[in-house]
Amino acid sequence: MLSSWIGNDCCRWEKVTCNGVTGNVESLILRGTLGFSLHEYLLGKEVSISLGDLGHLKYLDLSMNDFQGSQIPKFIGSLKQLTYLNLSNAKFSGIIPHHIGNLSSLTTLDPSSFYEKKLVADDMIWIFGLTSLEHLHLNVVNLSGARNLDIVLYMIPSLKEVSLSACGISNADLGPLQNSSTSLSKIKHLDLSYNYFKGELPHFFQNMTSLQFLDLSSTFDFSQTWNFVNTLSMIPSLLELRLKNCNINETYLSHTLHNFSTLPNIHHLDLSSNELRGPIPTFHGKLTKLYLSGNFLNGSIPESLGKLRLLQVLDLSGNKLTGHIPSFPEKLIELDLSGNYLNGSIPESLGNLRLLQVLSLSGNKLTGPIPKLTRKFTELRISHNYLNGSIPEFLGKLRLLRVIDLSSNELTGPIPTLLGELRSLDVSYNSLEGVVSESHFANLSMLKDLNAASNSKLTFNVSPEKLQRLDLSNATISGPLPTWFRKIPIIPFINLSHNNLSGPLINLPSGGTNIDDLWGVSSPSLFLQNNNFNESIPKSLCKRIDLVYIDLSTNRLTGKIPKCFKNLHKLFVLKLSSNVLRGIIPSSIGHISSLGSLSLNDNNFSGELPAVFWNLRLRVLDLGDNAFSGKIPEWIGEKMTSLLVFRLHNNNFTGGIPQSLCTNLELQILDVARNNLAGTIPHCLGELQGMVINHTLATFGEGTEERLIQVMKGVSLEYTNTWSFITNTDLSSNKLVGDIPVELTTLQGLVGLNLSNNHLSGCIPDHIGNMTALISLDLSGNELGGPIPPSISALTFLSHLNLSNNNLSGRIPTGNQLQTLIDPSIYGGNKHLCRASLPKNCSSHEDPTAEPKKKHEATHEPNKVWFYIDIMCGSATGFWGVIVVLILKKQWRHKLFMFAEETMDKIHVAIMVRVNKMKRRREAIQS
Repeated sequence: MLSSWIGNDCCRWEKVTCNGVTGNVESLILRGTLGFSLHEYLLGKEVSISLGDLGHLKYLDLSMNDFQGSQIPKFIGSLKQLTYLNLSNAKFSGIIPHHIGNLSSLTTLDPSSFYEKKLVADDMIWIFGLTSLEHLHLNVVNLSGARNLDIVLYMIPSLKEVSLSACGISNADLGPLQNSSTSLSKIKHLDLSYNYFKGELPHFFQNMTSLQFLDLSSTFDFSQTWNFVNTLSMIPSLLELRLKNCNINETYLSHTLHNFSTLPNIHHLDLSSNELRGPIPTFHGKLTKLYLSGNFLNGSIPESLGKLRLLQVLDLSGNKLTGHIPSFPEKLIELDLSGNYLNGSIPESLGNLRLLQVLSLSGNKLTGPIPKLTRKFTELRISHNYLNGSIPEFLGKLRLLRVIDLSSNELTGPIPTLLGELRSLDVSYNSLEGVVSESHFANLSMLKDLNAASNSKLTFNVSPEKLQRLDLSNATISGPLPTWFRKIPIIPFINLSHNNLSGPLINLPSGGTNIDDLWGVSSPSLFLQNNNFNESIPKSLCKRIDLVYIDLSTNRLTGKIPKCFKNLHKLFVLKLSSNVLRGIIPSSIGHISSLGSLSLNDNNFSGELPAVFWNLRLRVLDLGDNAFSGKIPEWIGEKMTSLLVFRLHNNNFTGGIPQSLCTNLELQILDVARNNLAGTIPHCLGELQGMVINHTLATFGEGTEERLIQVMKGVSLEYTNTWSFITNTDLSSNKLVGDIPVELTTLQGLVGLNLSNNHLSGCIPDHIGNMTALISLDLSGNELGGPIPPSISALTFLSHLNLSNNNLSGRIPTGNQLQTLIDPSIYGGNKHLCRASLPKNCSSHEDPTAEPKKKHEATHEPNKVWFYIDIMCGSATGFWGVIVVLILKKQWRHKLFMFAEETMDKIHVAIMVRVNKMKRRREAIQS
């Protein structure tokens, strides 16, 4: 960046401007490109104090550099001739020095940031000294605790532009001096977006008689504010109004009230990402830009929009609009109708809009061919429709066309040789055919981004030397990488995944890097997963120090991980899973401080986890299905406190589950199943907040495929696009003992819990029904006793349950989802459980709603055995006692036999008398 700073005459240096008469340095423009594709910026921990010697400096721009969190130097306050000071996005931190208030000639001050709120203002009293200030930008500066904040608006009469976006302020912070209108009347530009205003809007807006620009996006909840439109109608100078994400509903567009659609002088109106429903209302004719995206508008697009003769930009994307595309005003420059339900063909009238440059119709239900377009088109995005036919040749005549996205349609035929001077071409997921040859790229000399994925009949015979982004994934490409591929300049983003490529990785591009203009390119990435590459990982890959993502998973790579991977200091995601790699993990991996996701699962790695890993701040660590051994180290939780996924499935780890894991409060997937872990389950696992609230895991960038294997519902499932919705704890197939911690029942966001095949004892926790998100619960193969808690019937999402092979007893609860789990095997191996579908049926008099007693109160089987023995002994004693007496006592025996004989005679006589009476009665009837 400072390569021209050679010699003693600084006035000859680039970015330096001197006074032609005095030779004094008056301007120093050291604006970097931090955050952009062309990385040229200053890097240092402080600004050189020698800068304070430039006493005649009027213009200083240090923006877009990296000063590594250092403070803004106080000596800047001594540069009293400064009129322009730009320190934005330069990674300064700390308190803004009050010395800047000495710059009385300053007209522009900008220490703002894009996203990092590291600069703080403790007191704004210093700004009172900036008597000439006209433009003040404090975006993303922390003003939440600043004193005298009201001075910013009320006490600087020269102020014309104020930007306080995302500063953490509220309407109360701007209230104390509301009666002062001296400076308010001169402010033309006011940005208060992304703050915390509540209630009615302050009345000071009525005094802002010169206001032309107002942005309150994501600041107010307009569902609780009713006077705002009336207030705005009192500011006739207002031209641009931005109210994105303010909870505005259709009431503010009704005809019965003052509404946004009737504000007389508004030219630019942004109501995107609100709660607008129903049809699109009628707007007045002075609008030039209208943004209504991200609402719930439905019905057809009204013809009245065609009467807005001055309209240049219209954004209706992300709504629920239906019907055909109507005619639009002839001055339209940008039109975005993507993400709706529009049908029919693309009307030719769009091609007749002579000023139209940007057209986006993606994500609808449009059919038919691509119509002819005007020559001023710069961007054409019509992906994810049902368009058919071939790519028209006339696109090659659109000399200004830079971006074409035709992906995910039903287009056929070849790619035309002539396609203008494109920079980005996306024809993926179609049915194109033919050969892409050198002749295509001869005419596409400006092409930086090519995506032709999922066109199985398309053949490539070309060496695209100037590409910055190449995506040929899922394109049925086979064979080894061609030799010419090695000779071309390095393509920062390559995706050749899901093909049939084979052979070694020796022919990856190595001819230098095209970094002069990384136009619209994703982070430098190499995606070669799901191919048949073999042999070892080449050390030449270590030269790609720009890489952020590497995915070589699901190939046949062998050997060890190269130690030189430590050179990849920007690497964020490394995936080497499902190969045949072996050996120990090199400690050099622990030196890649930027690494956020590491997947080495399904290989032949062995040894213990390197201690140097504690340097990493991983979000995902998947080492499953290897041969790792040793104990799970305590530093896993002590140092890696940001883990979302921790998977050691199917290894040889021993020892216990470390208590330190509980410090990973965001942990959503804990899988240490199929190891040799012993001890008890840590009770503190109930503190894992990531399993309490079921939320989505962060994704890791375009092209990354977060594949995760989890045992769910009794089988191993591979989660890809949906894996981030899974919250699972799998501690199965170990040697864990003790009770199931009651604290686990607080994990209300947990989807799967598998504690099977351990040596757990005690009872199933009574409050297991609190785990309302559970879909899969497996406690089989343990030594659990007692009843099944009735609360288990509250698990309304439960679709897989296995309690088999325990010592459970009592009646099985019924109701809700349990009624659908009728397979008796899920309760098998519990001989004291009872239900109609089981071998042991519960007695009919048992109350099915009665809560079973505890194990130590309900198990009386030994007492029942002794009860029956007592009955048998008593019966035998009584019987033989009578017999023995009759044998020994003759007199008793004689009297007993006499009694028996007399009794039998009486019975005989009674029967005979009864029989004779019946005979006489029958004879009487017959006569």
